[in-house]
Amino acid sequence: MSKQYWEDFTPGAVIEYGPRLITREEIVAFAAEFDPQPMHLDEEAARSTMLGGLAASGWHACCILMRMSTDSFVLNSSSMGAPGVEEVRWLAPIRPGDRLTLRTTVLETRVSNSRPEMGFVKFRFELVGIAGKPVMALITSLMMGRRGEGRAA
Repeated sequence: MSKQYWEDFTPGAVIEYGPRLITREEIVAFAAEFDPQPMHLDEEAARSTMLGGLAASGWHACCILMRMSTDSFVLNSSSMGAPGVEEVRWLAPIRPGDRLTLRTTVLETRVSNSRPEMGFVKFRFELVGIAGKPVMALITSLMMGRRGEGRAA
């Protein structure tokens, strides 16, 4: 696949990547390091929480999404990073044994007003579970280099 530039992203386009298997070991390891709450560390303790069982931290879900998007297309693009995240929603627990797919939807594109060599691509990223329902959604704009006339000399 050739490198992707701003011009390659069309509003309405949807692409899916994955799946990725989520293991108990990675859920517990992430939680032990970064979010040591009972519902992310211990099955028995997790059963008495509102999640009803062991589940990945929401921040772990963000990291999974980042890894999947980086591996699937960001490293082969003209990405210059992101100015921030507009919205993050944790919609359902991510459990050991879940196979997650990353669904990317291009919401809009625009050329930068101050830097014509780049543009913004606004995405909705969703981690989709086994039942085809999103377990997490994130909206952000990536700064992407432009090809051709838009690029700086």
